[in-house]
Amino acid sequence: MATSTDKQKFFLTHKKYAVVGASTDQSKWGTKILHWYIARDKHVTPIHPTNSELEGRRTVKSIDELPSPVETALSIITPAKITIKLLEQAKAKGIPAIWIQPGASDKDCADYITNNGMADYVLWQGECLWRDGDGVLRTIAHERASM
Repeated sequence: MATSTDKQKFFLTHKKYAVVGASTDQSKWGTKILHWYIARDKHVTPIHPTNSELEGRRTVKSIDELPSPVETALSIITPAKITIKLLEQAKAKGIPAIWIQPGASDKDCADYITNNGMADYVLWQGECLWRDGDGVLRTIAHERASM
């Protein structure tokens, strides 16, 4: 199985990202994660079932509406009962990398990930993009500069 560090680096080498869990509430972690991508000039698409735009970005209503799901890494910041459904959709659409923020998964999610061959590309064991992401980006840049 891939290490957490390997999965984080793999996740952050994608060119496109999507966020499930962002809203108009600036205090919510989903919105903070959306801001994280925007502040780093990442190509990010918010997924929201009712809002057509968040933080100046056009939304799509579901994972099914992503224009290129097999090229898009997915951040999930939702209650676990929703996360499990998102994992099913993401697997069906061929999403290559998934980062589940702390608190957005439970035992059922963990079982689904491990039982469906997703453990090598899903982060769900406490890794936090907000806390860890910049350090991972620096590591990626350093490794590329050393090549």
